[in-house]
Amino acid sequence: MNFLVTGAAGFIGSHLIDLLLTKNHKVVGIDNLKVGTIQNLSQHKQNKDFTFYEGDIANKNSVLDAMKDCDAVFHLAAMADIVPSINNPSEYFNANVNGTFNVLEAAKKQKIKRFVYAASSSCYGLPDIFPTSESADIKPMYPYALTKRLGEELVMHWIKLYNIPGVSLRLFNVYGPRARTSGTYGAVFGVFLAQKLANLPFTVVGDGSQTRDFTYVSDVVDAFYTAMLSDVSNEIFNVGSGGTYSINKLISLLGGDFINIPKRPGEPDCTFADITKIKTMLNWVPKIAFQSGVTKLLNEIDTFRDAPVWNKESIELATSDWFKYLGERNY
Repeated sequence: MNFLVTGAAGFIGSHLIDLLLTKNHKVVGIDNLKVGTIQNLSQHKQNKDFTFYEGDIANKNSVLDAMKDCDAVFHLAAMADIVPSINNPSEYFNANVNGTFNVLEAAKKQKIKRFVYAASSSCYGLPDIFPTSESADIKPMYPYALTKRLGEELVMHWIKLYNIPGVSLRLFNVYGPRARTSGTYGAVFGVFLAQKLANLPFTVVGDGSQTRDFTYVSDVVDAFYTAMLSDVSNEIFNVGSGGTYSINKLISLLGGDFINIPKRPGEPDCTFADITKIKTMLNWVPKIAFQSGVTKLLNEIDTFRDAPVWNKESIELATSDWFKYLGERNY
């Protein structure tokens, strides 16, 4: 098959392209390189089965050009992270909502045979039940979460109304090589590994007892591929590791000193996916245990050498709007 991958040069998108090309598919990737980096795709520079378009999904003509010879679409392109979404919600709406609309309209016009969307578990906000199932209340806490949820609603509506077979995958705390490290203060692995390389203490939010459903990237792209090959449609699936792990456990695996910084409003004490549905309907199961995944990442720690090194003071400055707008009064 000929696949289009949006967000091709990003963390998950580039790993997905690796997998698709090993399966002997033809792949077209589109990315505006605002978040992703072309270096993530350098291994495919001479591959005749891969074509890259530098373009923005917010431009409908760019999407149509990239999709013209494709059979199916993996839609991963999005703006991520909490802090910049609070500071600049319009950019997030344009990328994650308007951009998704453009991809869906192109898919309709091109009569795409299947569509798989990368949704976010952040739509659950502060869940009441763990593990959290797909039927849990939707309570997005910040514009990133909201715009990813609105994108998901568009996808599910187009699937139903315009008969575009497809599914949405709600991803939980994906980690692994090529995780984005540039720009704003963001995911914990990039922050911690850069601090480890700089021989600085890890900045642990709160007391570190909070847990996350850390899911290794190879398991996530396997879920995308499994969902694409399935004939199941009009469904939403959680994609998680099958467990939840504390930040203190992560610190013990990484090894090093740490300091504590204030707990942040609007962050859940736990993320933990109920993956019963995807295991039952798609026969997908995660394969990489948390400790094994962390070891794999430590073996590639040098790839994080150019990541920004955050400390207590710079984090306080970067997250000031987080505390300002996500105070207790808001939920």
